[in-house]
Amino acid sequence: MKNVKAIAIGGFDGMHVGHQELFERTGDAGAILVIETGYANLTPAKSREHHSDLPIFYYDLESIRHLDAKGFVDKLLSEFPQLQKIVVGYDFHFGQDRCYNFDDLRTLFSGEVVVVDEVKVDNDSVHSHKIRAKLQIGDIKGANRFLGYNYSISGRKVQGQGLGKKELFATINIEAKGFLLPQEGVYVTTARLNDEEHYHPAVSFIGHRVSTDGSFAVETHILDGEVEEVEKIRLSFVDFIRPNQKFESMELLKEAIANDIAVAKRKTGRLSL
Repeated sequence: MKNVKAIAIGGFDGMHVGHQELFERTGDAGAILVIETGYANLTPAKSREHHSDLPIFYYDLESIRHLDAKGFVDKLLSEFPQLQKIVVGYDFHFGQDRCYNFDDLRTLFSGEVVVVDEVKVDNDSVHSHKIRAKLQIGDIKGANRFLGYNYSISGRKVQGQGLGKKELFATINIEAKGFLLPQEGVYVTTARLNDEEHYHPAVSFIGHRVSTDGSFAVETHILDGEVEEVEKIRLSFVDFIRPNQKFESMELLKEAIANDIAVAKRKTGRLSL
């Protein structure tokens, strides 16, 4: 903390293109200060660290919400003694009942306070709640445009129903705690297994297995070969293929999955993985 000279402050759920604008404005010796509300589900907890090379520090909202503007600035200066610049968004508020804003920072902080205006993509303002809304209707491409990267979830491999490898196609089942899951359906994805740097092309299903046991699952089929030793996986969403649907026979389900795989192969074949 001692070497930090500029800091971007915010909730930063999503680490989207609007947030990235703040990060860029920190310049040299910059860092990110996340105000953790407990509601982040696009980039919960330390998953934010996948999306910036800047050091990231965390304040729990409950530990600072009682502070007035001076108390907050004093806390920053005590923990970042070399601080010369604070970067915030145009809608930044802080303190009890969120009653303080960037004007209060400018009054109390002797250094520079940079306020970043609203960022737009395709003439539409970028906000985390809009990204959530897009994911919930399966608009992966729209969400990814706002994010500036492919929406990703991560988790550990868990035991599935065992049906895929025996009668359909082998899949890896994932427990992705804390992440907002897109609309139920089938997606073109890429998968990073364990600590590999390489991303595998994949096709993934999210939803209730309405054609088999009815249980909820997040599962992915790796397109470039079966992988046995998997402990954790990071799944990135490229495109939506189709909604979840019920098939009246295993043969029809297998045929639909084969078609999903063909679509995913065509689309991931254009990617640089």
